[in-house]
Amino acid sequence: MERTVSVVPEAGLHARPASKLVQTANRFDASVSIGRAEDGDDGLVRGDSMLSVSGLNVGHGESVRVVAEGADAADALDAVCDLLTSEVDGEGGAGDGAAGESDARSEGADGGDTP
Repeated sequence: MERTVSVVPEAGLHARPASKLVQTANRFDASVSIGRAEDGDDGLVRGDSMLSVSGLNVGHGESVRVVAEGADAADALDAVCDLLTSEVDGEGGAGDGAAGESDARSEGADGGDTP
């Protein structure tokens, strides 16, 4: 079974989104492959390999083809496609929020020290 979807995460399939995709693919008794929609079968890589998935260099808004085979193929396909079509938790704001909190704490401490 297969499905073609547009990649929603702003980072595309790099770093956190690629890691989450690999973790998701590995949860199922299925072989998951992914590649650019226009590349056909020759462009598919293993969905359980971080190096392969991030090496696709797929960006936000690009169409990818997800293929799943095996006992849990339908569930794997649903889970991977849901991930690809959703923002990644903490994306874009997580690092900024943590830095902002630390800056706010620093400013609060400075403000408290100054009479």
